[in-house]
Amino acid sequence: MDRTRVGSGLVVAILVVQVLASLVWSADATLTGIALAFNAVAAVSTALFVRRGGRAAWVVVGWCAGFFGWHVLGLGELAGWWTTGLEAAFAVAGRYQLSVVYQAVLAAAAGFAVHLLLPRQRQVSAT
Repeated sequence: MDRTRVGSGLVVAILVVQVLASLVWSADATLTGIALAFNAVAAVSTALFVRRGGRAAWVVVGWCAGFFGWHVLGLGELAGWWTTGLEAAFAVAGRYQLSVVYQAVLAAAAGFAVHLLLPRQRQVSAT
């Protein structure tokens, strides 16, 4: 399997988990709506990326990088490193340990997706 397929599959898995979590555990209807809108844009971007054979990866990579940043922000909020006022957005089922695991797993998955989807420069041998 090539990196693009694995990365795209990882993005789809992240989207599914994020949508389900938003629908099941969200404490606020506005936050749920915003999350679903962002995830819909990411799903369309990923579908177009896959259909075009890997061209325009920057759109999906940008979304994954933003997603990574969002969950790192959530980890910092849960750890008490900073206060954003968005604790309701980062809480999962009102349980601290589950929230930390959820934020950490999704941040790591998004970071790995960025790593897989970024274009690589080919090494040219001097022979």
